[in-house]
Amino acid sequence: MKYMKLGSKPDVFQNDGNNTRFVATELATDIIITVGEVKFFLHKFPLLSKSSRLQKIVATTTNDETNDEVDVSDIPGGPAAFEICAKFSYGMVVTLNAYNVVAARCAAEYLEMHETIEKGNLIYKIDVFLSSSIFRTWKDSIIVLHTTKNLMPWAEELKIVSHCVDSIANKASIDPSEVEWSYTYNRKKLASENGLDQHWNGVRKQASVPPDWWVEDICELEMDIYKRVISAVKAKGHTSGSVLGEALKAYAFRKIPGLLDGSVSNSSVDVARHRNILETIVWLMPGGSGSVSCGFLLKLLKAACLFDAGENCRTELVKRVGQQLENASVKDLLIPAETQEEGSTVYDVDMVVGIIEEFMAQQARGGNGEIAEVTDPGLGFDPNGVKVLAVATLIDGYLAEIAKDPNLPLLKFVGLAEMISTGLRPVHDGLYRAIDMYLKEHPGLSKSEKKRLCGLMDCKRLSPEACMHAVQNERLPLRVVVQVLFFEQLRVSGASGNGPDLPAGVRSLLPRENGNSYGSSRSAATTYTEDDLNGAPVADLNSFRSMRVVNKSGGSERSSGSSDMNNGTGTRNIPEEKKGSKGILMPKKILSKIWSGKVHSGENSSSDTSESPGSINPEETKSTPSRITRHSVS
Repeated sequence: MKYMKLGSKPDVFQNDGNNTRFVATELATDIIITVGEVKFFLHKFPLLSKSSRLQKIVATTTNDETNDEVDVSDIPGGPAAFEICAKFSYGMVVTLNAYNVVAARCAAEYLEMHETIEKGNLIYKIDVFLSSSIFRTWKDSIIVLHTTKNLMPWAEELKIVSHCVDSIANKASIDPSEVEWSYTYNRKKLASENGLDQHWNGVRKQASVPPDWWVEDICELEMDIYKRVISAVKAKGHTSGSVLGEALKAYAFRKIPGLLDGSVSNSSVDVARHRNILETIVWLMPGGSGSVSCGFLLKLLKAACLFDAGENCRTELVKRVGQQLENASVKDLLIPAETQEEGSTVYDVDMVVGIIEEFMAQQARGGNGEIAEVTDPGLGFDPNGVKVLAVATLIDGYLAEIAKDPNLPLLKFVGLAEMISTGLRPVHDGLYRAIDMYLKEHPGLSKSEKKRLCGLMDCKRLSPEACMHAVQNERLPLRVVVQVLFFEQLRVSGASGNGPDLPAGVRSLLPRENGNSYGSSRSAATTYTEDDLNGAPVADLNSFRSMRVVNKSGGSERSSGSSDMNNGTGTRNIPEEKKGSKGILMPKKILSKIWSGKVHSGENSSSDTSESPGSINPEETKSTPSRITRHSVS
């Protein structure tokens, strides 16, 4: 830290402990200067010889009977700043540094200690110190700028603030290789410093200066001053958007408690201040996608909702998140709903819908108004296709999380899922997992609601592992299970046109192509519903649910139980011996038995239990009525 010593006489100022200060000399004092609650008993001659203001005041308040008493309580810097000026007037030793120089300069300006009164006066000496030392030093400039907080508007009018801001901006904008002064950098060490650099040869070299070396040192500044510094750095045009983004990120984490770990609360008394900081940070963000990470933007968006930030702030954040939504995580998108009343949803789904709409609009603008279908993630498609595929996977994961909310309406779930069309999902495993979770958490859905929900999924786009889980999933309607089995059979057998020879009733359950049921004609005399399928004997349904799996070697193994797509880790729990299966064999005999069983039973049932499909055994089925009992995997 730079400093400057003025004067040569010893310091003889003393304090009696009762807010009274005096000069210990043989000469009697003849003037009392009051600054707030502190009284200074001094001598007129040294003071008036340096201060034009005191000359004017004393000239108008002369009293020959008592000591003159002058009140200068409005002096900037208070008693400490006045004492520096008084000591300088007496010629005593005074040390100026970055912490007290601004207060002394403002007080000297107040007392009018100019060169016109005496050559080499205090104002001149302080200005020389500022320009030759303080403004040339990185940390001193920041300290000085920080001390101006309580010295406004004096510091502003004296251009101390603008000089400091310009000095800091100039140093932050230079080439990092030219940085030769100390700075604070605790956020992340360089790879070579950690010994993690692949090209590090073990010889410790002088560490290179990171491009964002300056961002931590200015985090202590107040928001108004910080805003001016960042604006000045941007105006220089030599700093990349990513470095500016890092600066804003560091400041936000420092000034908004809980933002880093997602524990922001609006119970603090500083909500208004935090809102102002957040809105200013958003306003300062550099243009261009990628300058600020998507995760940080979503943290700001959560805080903006919590602090009730302005609409413009939220809109800007939604727009920026939409520009790089493919880089988000499911956890980032879980924005708590603003109202946590009984019956309300846990998460703000509408906000996420707005983000996806922004993303899709930007993709459409970038692709001549169309978004191409993603057919195979293994092919080398364009970058936009990669983004859309990543967002589709992200949304499926988000759907699986919000599906756990018992208050989430079906229409919201379906509407969000339909924002990413079927063609943009080459694999529907993630969507199936989300649907299964919604069925699990909403057992009271009607048949029509289940049909609407399962209609989101294309059975042809399920992986063999997902198909294996689906045919054993008692939460799914039987119509869906039949479709899964059929398309898996086509995949295994390599059929590309007509499907296997199936009963007419089973064919009617398959998805329609060009208005007809799969493999049937418009003139079919009979159509069937899922209720018809519910009349099958339980024993046949057990066979139906326990299809034989064809493995790579052509052998088969019996599938038992039901693996849970929605286990605690969010992954499919598929047995090792089943992972290599090519598909599920769907014998015509079994499907025929299921279909013919409807003539032997006159009752239907759709009740759910918590048992898994594999828990049914022949002994149990012998004692059960001839109606189908649906089982639910909990």
